[in-house]
Amino acid sequence: MTKYTFTDKKDTRSGFGDGLLELGRKNSSVVGLCADLTGSLKMGDFQKEFPNRFFQMGIAEANMMGVAAGMTIGGMIPFTGTFANFSTGRVYDQIRQSIAYSGKNVKICASHAGLTLGEDGATHQILEDVGMMKMLPGMTVIVPCDYNQTKTATIALGDHVGPAYLRFGRPGWPVFTAPDRPFEIGKADKMIAGKDVTIFANGHMVWQAIEAEAILAEKGISVELINLHTIKPLDEDAIIKSVSKTGCAVTCEEHQMNGGLGDSVAQTLTRFHPAPIEMVAVNDSFGESGKPMDLLKKYGLSPENIVSAVEKVIGRK
Repeated sequence: MTKYTFTDKKDTRSGFGDGLLELGRKNSSVVGLCADLTGSLKMGDFQKEFPNRFFQMGIAEANMMGVAAGMTIGGMIPFTGTFANFSTGRVYDQIRQSIAYSGKNVKICASHAGLTLGEDGATHQILEDVGMMKMLPGMTVIVPCDYNQTKTATIALGDHVGPAYLRFGRPGWPVFTAPDRPFEIGKADKMIAGKDVTIFANGHMVWQAIEAEAILAEKGISVELINLHTIKPLDEDAIIKSVSKTGCAVTCEEHQMNGGLGDSVAQTLTRFHPAPIEMVAVNDSFGESGKPMDLLKKYGLSPENIVSAVEKVIGRK
């Protein structure tokens, strides 16, 4: 069993900010656009170091997407930044028409996603964004698990050509991956090898799954944990290979059960390797105001919920 521990907590949005700064130093074509949330998106250091490559767009998210699409025509690589709710729900038409349909090289970077936004409540805790974005033809969708992986994912997007959606969060979260751990868009990351059940997780739920794995190990259940940080393009080969060995799967995501990671894994298994699957996700509900960990527990996204899902799916094999 591979052990993961942490000595620090950092918000994943800071991983984006630090990754953008490092990328900006490497590539002069990278520009940043923000919709009046520079501090919240941790884009301030990029703004200070590259003032001529940073554009404060104000509270005009739809315009920001249109401007970003236009910038790509001149060879720029725009990274837009605002809350996930405003990055998708508020501007879906502009993303679909001006970015996805046109295949523009825009990186849509979205903070404050999911229940762990916490006290801001249901209006801001978007839980549908991954589904919205993955359905757009040609759109890459990435949900990294901690500060280090968010940083490396941001840097990787600098070399990626085409529209992409990068989703990250607000709260301090365990940093448990190494800063030099390889990150490849579209390539699953096996965190723990096991034989009884495969857990597929991404975002904040990877740590929840790590905690669940420790509980399950004490029960004598061997877990294979795979971080599916890229929902699209999906690493179908990794899914099939793992479930062919374990015989069942559990998916874990901070998103609606409909339209997210679980749907993508289930489609893959249905088509290529039918097997029992359980999903740990928000079940057709909006969120509410509260502390991040309290909300994860209330909406069924705790380590204990993952343990229950694993025991249930193993019983279906």
